[in-house]
Amino acid sequence: MALPRIPLGDGVEIAVDWVESHFGGLLDLLSSVLGALVGGLKDLLLFLPPLAMALVIALFVWKVSRRKLKLAAGTLISLLLIESMQLWSLSMETLALVISSTLVALVIGIPVGILCSRSDGANSMITPILDLMQTMPSFVYLIPAVIFFGLGNVPGIIATVVFAMPPTIRLTNLGIRQVPRDLVEVAEAFGSTPRQKLLKVQLPLAMPTIMAGVNQCIMLSLSMVVIAAMIGARGLGYQVLVGIQRVDIGTGFEAGLAIVIIAMVLDRITRSLTRG
Repeated sequence: MALPRIPLGDGVEIAVDWVESHFGGLLDLLSSVLGALVGGLKDLLLFLPPLAMALVIALFVWKVSRRKLKLAAGTLISLLLIESMQLWSLSMETLALVISSTLVALVIGIPVGILCSRSDGANSMITPILDLMQTMPSFVYLIPAVIFFGLGNVPGIIATVVFAMPPTIRLTNLGIRQVPRDLVEVAEAFGSTPRQKLLKVQLPLAMPTIMAGVNQCIMLSLSMVVIAAMIGARGLGYQVLVGIQRVDIGTGFEAGLAIVIIAMVLDRITRSLTRG
């Protein structure tokens, strides 16, 4: 005897339709803000000529890496390789998407991680949601993103944020919980308020772990680049998608190599900031 079907999917569809009908104005506002954010970042990254921007990025890497000349030189050569493949504009658009997604994920994820570290009840409720977000196939996120925001960069950002945010929450929570209890007690003995303990003791000591979460968030955002291209997000992911559609190995390889270069540069920057 077959068990009766539980219409979970139907319930989700009803919930999505309800959100769309009751919060359409808010969704439009969010779409406008995110569109302006990614557009502004793209214009900023394309403001300078490719060679000048490559030099600026290489100098920044040199600075944050404590003046490691080899790392800065490798960054410059890698970025010039992107320009030589005529993928600079697409790369900067991809970088703008990744930065936008990471900023949104951090703005949401770090406060939620702090909440989880301060409340076991909140941690118990949020952890299963994070498990769901991390194990759900990433393609599933594209469906509601398209329904709410249409096609383009904005739904790509939303889907990327949902996919990339859990490590930020988990590692912020973990980092604060790992702060030695005796240091917290010393701060309490000196009359520190909960806000002072958080800002002056817990967050500084947890920063290496939090930065590891930031690094993972960036890498996961880059991994969503190609998937987000399926719903209209531009940049290198779209170029990879074109290569797949046309079975063009060269186009797909060049765009994939550019994504790898961007990932390596961002990884080295975040690692250097963590050590700093």
